Amino acid sequence: MSELLDNSKQRVDQLKKLIKDLHNGVSAEDTRKKLSDLMGSVPYGEVVRAEQELINEGLPQEEVLKFCDIHTDALKGKIDVSSAKKVPAGHPVDTMTKENSALTKEIGKIKMLFDKAGKIKPEEDASELLFEIRSIFNSLMDVEKHYFRKENLVFPYLEKYNITGPPMVMWGKHDEVREFLKSSHKLFDESKTVTAEELNGYIEFVLAPAVKAIEEMIYKEEHILFPMCLDAFTEIDWAEIYNQSDEIGYCLISPTEKWTPSIEGYFEPQKKENGKINLSTGSFSIEELEALFSSLPVDLTFVDKDDSVKFFSHGEERIFERNRAILGRKVQFCHPPKSVHIVEQIVNDFKSGKQDSAKFWINFQNKYVHIAYYAVRNANKEYLGTLEVTQDIKQFRDIDGERRLLTYDK
Repeated sequence: MSELLDNSKQRVDQLKKLIKDLHNGVSAEDTRKKLSDLMGSVPYGEVVRAEQELINEGLPQEEVLKFCDIHTDALKGKIDVSSAKKVPAGHPVDTMTKENSALTKEIGKIKMLFDKAGKIKPEEDASELLFEIRSIFNSLMDVEKHYFRKENLVFPYLEKYNITGPPMVMWGKHDEVREFLKSSHKLFDESKTVTAEELNGYIEFVLAPAVKAIEEMIYKEEHILFPMCLDAFTEIDWAEIYNQSDEIGYCLISPTEKWTPSIEGYFEPQKKENGKINLSTGSFSIEELEALFSSLPVDLTFVDKDDSVKFFSHGEERIFERNRAILGRKVQFCHPPKSVHIVEQIVNDFKSGKQDSAKFWINFQNKYVHIAYYAVRNANKEYLGTLEVTQDIKQFRDIDGERRLLTYDK
């Protein structure tokens, strides 16, 4: 056993050195040759381990991301997935693999159109071909659901097992694909008629890189990510991922086969955390909940189904003052007589189901105040009360353009 561990450590160390060499300018072809000479094939787990160790040792994630495609290219055909676990139909990995197959099929169609474009005389009109390419690129946009499920369902479980480097690098590659697709569709919107020469320029500099980025991600998933997850995750982890996947949706396919985790009692009610306020999507301590409400840049007041004030938040700068004396008081008595009829109408319309919200905006003490009332209903649409949300929106009126860089407000 110790000999196997030693061999594995040696391979990881060798792989780390080769990756560092890539970062220092050694070509992917030279690296692939060295891999063949030194190791033959590399178990997928060691690829993950090498990348994680490099990040832990101080190699910036941005640097790993920058050369990620070169790593993949150099390792292509050398990553051994023969020991990867198999999954039954309907399992989250089975679904993601089928999505990749659907994406690969669309990519095949696009590549045929790329080849066709290359055979047209430069001066010929290629507008119809551009339209065909665009229609398939519209299908590729569905990859967003695939990536979103990975980022929000799969990556959190990797982090749970302290596998943080590869997911962050892969998320960065997702964003690159998104930018490629965004640029592609901007190009489609701006180009209604094109010559073959123009179209081939678009393909070379925008469209082909977008397709290649999606292809590279498919390879990374099936040769590194999926086997790694199958090794790390428990059946309960996969069950949680499976149960939340429908909320996000699927890429190009609709799963038809159900998967049932092989864990006894999984579908029993979830255990509650003692000493906490347990909700359907998480829990809080009293201290956390108090602090959360105080941190919100809005004022909240909740009135129950019997029109009694039951709660108000207490941030540092409330717009309308509140004190504990109003708790239990009828909401109609908390407003001046001239506006009580409006309060009554809102509450009655909420109770009857006629309306679900009412919004106002006023100038008040050098503030531009937005006041919104929302009907609070349970899963059966039964009225539980009214929530008032008040906010000074003066700062938002002058916002223009975008803020994409970190800037702290005073």
